[in-house]
Amino acid sequence: MSTDERTAGAVRGGRGTRRGLPAATGARWRTMGGRDPGEPHRTATSLELFFDLCFVIAVAQVSASLHAALDAGAYGTGLLRFAIVFFTIWWAWMNFTWFSSAYDPDDIPYRLAVLVQITGSLVLAAGVRRAFDDGDLRVITIGYVVLRTALAALWLRAALADPARRRTTLRFALGVVVCQVGWVALLAVPAGARLPGIAVLVLAEVAVPVWAQSAGMTPWHPHHIAERYELFTLIVLGESVASATVAVRDAFDRHQGTTALYATAGGGVLMAYAMWWLYFASPAYTLLATTHQADRRRFPWAYGHYLVFASATAEGAGLAAYADHVTRHGALSQTAAGAAVTVPAAVFLLTVWGVHLRPQQRRTYEWLVFPGAAAGILAAAWSPAPALVAGALLAGLVAVIAAPRAGRDVAAEGAG
Repeated sequence: MSTDERTAGAVRGGRGTRRGLPAATGARWRTMGGRDPGEPHRTATSLELFFDLCFVIAVAQVSASLHAALDAGAYGTGLLRFAIVFFTIWWAWMNFTWFSSAYDPDDIPYRLAVLVQITGSLVLAAGVRRAFDDGDLRVITIGYVVLRTALAALWLRAALADPARRRTTLRFALGVVVCQVGWVALLAVPAGARLPGIAVLVLAEVAVPVWAQSAGMTPWHPHHIAERYELFTLIVLGESVASATVAVRDAFDRHQGTTALYATAGGGVLMAYAMWWLYFASPAYTLLATTHQADRRRFPWAYGHYLVFASATAEGAGLAAYADHVTRHGALSQTAAGAAVTVPAAVFLLTVWGVHLRPQQRRTYEWLVFPGAAAGILAAAWSPAPALVAGALLAGLVAVIAAPRAGRDVAAEGAG
């Protein structure tokens, strides 16, 4: 079913549909029907913003733990554990985001269920260091199961209130619960044999939405989803800047400043600015609201953001590790320290282009400039100032893609 058909069904007053926000928020109980995907002025709620801000704690812990692993020279183990732990954070955040876009009565039971999920995110954050240092997944698993079980309860509530989509919502609830049983059971497996089980469970988790929505689409709101993803992108970019700033400040305190440190600080700032500019070069809403292609694009765009968020988070850890390397405080070689800066930047660039910009723009020269810039950024790992070189390349790319748009704007003003 296309977005137009879903919107038309909502406007016709399908069962459980709400055409707008409730007149009064925080009511005792409301029917959890599907929200109108064409609802005007749909924006993130204060509860969703609070949810995001609490997830920042987990993101910060993962970034700091990756930084520590890189400093110790354990980049293989550190990157693997980063990928696994960040998956739990991203997946829990993403699943709630799409659920709230479809079902959000903003009543007391719903608010309490979301607060339970926030509590789970805090427990998960508390277990990040253990997961990195010792491979101990118990605390992370407890937090993750709390998060996901609370969401499964909301899916069951939606199934009771929205008969038209009951098969879909019940599939979501069943899939989530089965996966949580699997995560708990995995704790009984010896630590050295857990990796295959983790891989299977990750695949099962990402398959649940595909399987569930094959029975019918939930009424997600394109503008609301776009805003939620944009806000979380700002959060991870901000956390990346914060973690890098603290590390560079500490390096300055230890060595009173060197040319390499100044280059790292300046390059890190330039990279953050350019990464923000590139992501917001085209609004996500225009991609998701293209009705005849929105359903086909939904999963690649949503799932591809794992690499967007993870690479932005890893960038801060990489800059921090490079600052430690410059002050002889870390165990990485020059090339490995440079790669800690450039690889996340290249992954961010290619992913943003592939899932976010290319489907909207389709200009021929982009097939050269984006991969070319990514290759140059990766090669900067061997330069004496990788952050500065990578930042300059990203800034140059911003200039390349911004110039045609500026020209069109000037021409439009002149024509007007």
